[in-house]
Amino acid sequence: MSDRVSLRTFVVLVEDVPGVLNRVASLFRRRNFNIESLSVGKSHEPGISRMTIVVRGDDRMGRLVEANLYKVVDVVRVDDITHRPNVSRDIALVRVRATPADRAAILQVCSVFRARVVDVALDSMMIECTGTEDKIRGLVTLLEPFGVLEMVQAGSIAMTRGASAQSASAQSDAVEIDSGDDDDVDLTDEAA
Repeated sequence: MSDRVSLRTFVVLVEDVPGVLNRVASLFRRRNFNIESLSVGKSHEPGISRMTIVVRGDDRMGRLVEANLYKVVDVVRVDDITHRPNVSRDIALVRVRATPADRAAILQVCSVFRARVVDVALDSMMIECTGTEDKIRGLVTLLEPFGVLEMVQAGSIAMTRGASAQSASAQSDAVEIDSGDDDDVDLTDEAA
C-alpha cells in the first residue's frame, strides 16, 4: 500500500435497477471525488450490473470511496483492485484524415498499435484501438500529423487476473469497512 496519489480502480457490482448510476454519481459529486473514468455494463449474473470506476487519490481516499459506495443501497459489492494484478482496457474510435498518399503510412501506424480500420471514406479512415490509456494516447499522438477529425474514448473496464471472480453471491467474502457512522464518510471528518 502507498499514500501516493495515483489512479485507483474500483469494481462495483450493483443491482440493475433504474437510478443506480445517478445515485453512485451523486455520491461522488457530494463527496467531491473526481471520477477519471466510469463505465457500466452487464455482468455474468442476471440482475447485476458491473461498474468500473477510476478515481485519482491515495490509499486513504480509496478506503473512503469504498466505504461510501457500500452505503448506496443498490451497491452489492465493492472491490478496490488498484494493487491487485488486473487487466484494464479502454476502447477508442479515431477518425483521421486520410489522403490516398497517406493511407499506407496510417495502416503502418495501426499495425504497430494493433489497431484496425473499421470504416473507410474517400478522405478519412476510422480506426478502432483497444488497450491501455497510454497505448491509445500513443496511437493518437502518431495520428495527429495526418489530422485527427474526431475521437471518442470509452471509460476503462477492468478485471482481476487469476481464477477468482467478482460475483454478487460472494458478497459475504467482501471486506467490511466500518466508517464509524451512518452518514457519508467525509474527508474532512477523518482529518479532524
